[in-house]
Amino acid sequence: MTIKPGSKATRIDLFSISSPQMRTFHFTWFAFFLCFFGWFGIAPLMVYVREELHLTKEQIGNIIIASVAITVLARLVIGWLCDKIGPRISYSALLIIGSLPVMGIGLADSYISFLIARLAIGIIGASFVITQYHTSVMFAPNVVGTANATTAGWGNLGGGVTQMVMPILFGFFAAFGFTTALSWRFAMIVPGAALFLMGIAYYFGTQDTPGGNFSDIKESHPKFHGGKKNSLANFASAIADPRVWILFVAYAACFGIELTINNIAALYYVDRFELSPATAGLIAGLFGLMNIFARTLGGVFGDRFGSRMGLQGRVTWLAITLAGQGLFLVLFSQMNVLILAIATMILFSLFVQMAEGATFSVVPFVNRRAVGAVSGVVGAGGNAGAVAAGFLFRGGYSYQEALLMIGIAVVASAAVALLVRFTVEENSAVEEELNLLLRNESV
Repeated sequence: MTIKPGSKATRIDLFSISSPQMRTFHFTWFAFFLCFFGWFGIAPLMVYVREELHLTKEQIGNIIIASVAITVLARLVIGWLCDKIGPRISYSALLIIGSLPVMGIGLADSYISFLIARLAIGIIGASFVITQYHTSVMFAPNVVGTANATTAGWGNLGGGVTQMVMPILFGFFAAFGFTTALSWRFAMIVPGAALFLMGIAYYFGTQDTPGGNFSDIKESHPKFHGGKKNSLANFASAIADPRVWILFVAYAACFGIELTINNIAALYYVDRFELSPATAGLIAGLFGLMNIFARTLGGVFGDRFGSRMGLQGRVTWLAITLAGQGLFLVLFSQMNVLILAIATMILFSLFVQMAEGATFSVVPFVNRRAVGAVSGVVGAGGNAGAVAAGFLFRGGYSYQEALLMIGIAVVASAAVALLVRFTVEENSAVEEELNLLLRNESV
C-alpha cells in the first residue's frame, strides 16, 4: 500500500521519498537541522569570542538573551505567514535571509556589533514553526505527533552536533595558520553557506500540502484557510484560545530550557569543571544528541496516549514529561562530580525533549483551522522561556542557582499543562477524520 499523494499520510515510510508527504518529512528535519547549526554555531566558540572581545558575564548574558529574543516575534509572524502563503515559500525565504547574519557575524569587532549579529541570527529559530506546520498538514491524526516530534527532534539534533563540529572547524582553520580571531570567523561561514543552499533546495523540492501548493488550492477553493480574510480571522481565534497560552507556558518550560542549555553548556563545563573548550563541547553535545530519538519518543507516546485516552491523554503525557524534566534538572544543578553531572544531564535531556514532542502532539488539535497561528504562538513560548531564563544567567545568581530555580519552575508548569481541555465534539472530529483517511488509504 502506497501513500496517496493528495491526502494526509496515515503512516511514516521512513526510507521513502516518493510521496510529497515523505519528501516534506525529510526536507523539514534537515532544513531545521541546518537552522540549529547556524543558530547555535557560535555557542561552543564563545570561549574564544569572550577572550577576544573582553566580554563580561553580564554581556554574555545579554548575548544569550539576544540569541533567542527576536525569535519570539519571528515565530508569531511566521506562523501567520504559513497560513497565508504556505510553508514552502516561507521556509525558503527564511533560510536564505537567515544565512546572511550567520556568515556576517564574523564581521563583528566589538560587543555591540556582536550583540546585533547574534540578535539577527535569532530569526532562523522561527524555522521550527514551519517544520511543525508542514508536517502537521501532511500527516494524519494517528501519526502527526510522531511526525512532528521526529522532524523537530532530528532538527534539534543540530544543537548537539554543532557543539562537537564547530570546535573541529575552528581547529581546521587554526591548523592552516589562521589566528584565533580569524578561525572562529571563518568557521561560521560554513553553516551560513549551507543554509543558503538549503533555501534554494527547499523551494524546488517540496510542496505546501498533499494536494499541491497554496496558490493552486486558493484558485480551486476560494474559502481555503490561507485566504486573506480567513487567515486573519483564524489567527485571532487562535490567540483568543486559553489553551494556546497554556501550551505557550509548557513549551517555554521545555524548549526554552533546551535553548538555554545549548547556549551555556560549554561555558558551564569549562568554568565549573575546568575542562578544555573542545572537551566541554563534546560533553555539551551529548545534551543535543539525545534528540536523535528522545523527541520522537515524546511524539510516539503522545500518539499512543491519544489513541487510548483521546486528546486528553496527550495532555496527560505532556504533564508527565514536564514533571520528569524538572526533577532531573534540579538534580543536575546539584552535581559536583563530573560523571554524575553528565549522567543527570543526559536524563534531563531525555525528558526535556520528550516534553517538546509531547507538546506538539497536542498542538495540531487545538485549532485545526489555524495550525500555523497556534504553532507560531506555542513555538514563541519556547523562546520566551529562554529569554526569561537568560535573565537569571546575567544576574547575580551562579549557574547552579539559576538551574535549580528553573527546575522548580518546570515542575510547576506540569500542573499548569493539565488545565488544557478538549470537548467531546473536538475528539469526535479527530476520530471521524482518521477513520475517513484510513478508509481512503485502503481503497
